[in-house]
Amino acid sequence: FTLKWFKAMIDNHSLMVATGNSLVIAACAATLATIIGSLGAIGMSRYLFPGRLVLKGTTVTLMMAPDIILAIAFLVLFIAIGISLGFWSLLLAHVTFCLPFAIMTITARLEDFEPNILDADRDLGASEKNIVMLVLLPMIRPAIISSWLLSFTLSLDDVIVSSFVTGPAFDVLPLKIFSMVKVGVRPEVNALATLLVLISIVFVIVSQLILKEHKTNEIIK
Repeated sequence: FTLKWFKAMIDNHSLMVATGNSLVIAACAATLATIIGSLGAIGMSRYLFPGRLVLKGTTVTLMMAPDIILAIAFLVLFIAIGISLGFWSLLLAHVTFCLPFAIMTITARLEDFEPNILDADRDLGASEKNIVMLVLLPMIRPAIISSWLLSFTLSLDDVIVSSFVTGPAFDVLPLKIFSMVKVGVRPEVNALATLLVLISIVFVIVSQLILKEHKTNEIIK
């Protein structure tokens, strides 16, 4: 047993930079996808407007589209509109392919609870804003957390889309590891993978505790 490879991991500057870039991109993409996905799921579930069915169909289509197709589409789009490949192109691409998963996760939760609760709030004089902010969002909090964790994971381990839409000046962890394994996996990569697994386990435990607390509160109510 030794910790020297964890020290070697920390001393590997390029690996640490790529890890930091990946964590920043994943956190930003997950946050934006969850916010937009929450608003989109609430809008498509509770309101009728032109193009609603088209948006739902587009969401499902985007989830089913192969990564290589999305990657090429993003690359062509960014070149056409003049976005340089790097942080912003990577962030926009990751938000886009994480968004359908966030919408579907939150929509499933919205369809699971009793809609008469919202009608009762409205009868008691609550405004539409208060219904959404004080009733709806707290009720779907577990789904919001789950969608954030799912989006974070999808963004963190993406290889295909990232390889097309990032530039040489902005390296991310999956591409860094992919380039390293071509000449053999060094133990510091294993050390980093161990830390990522531990972080994932912590995320799962926290999400389950929050979900358990939410179910307990619902039973009490």
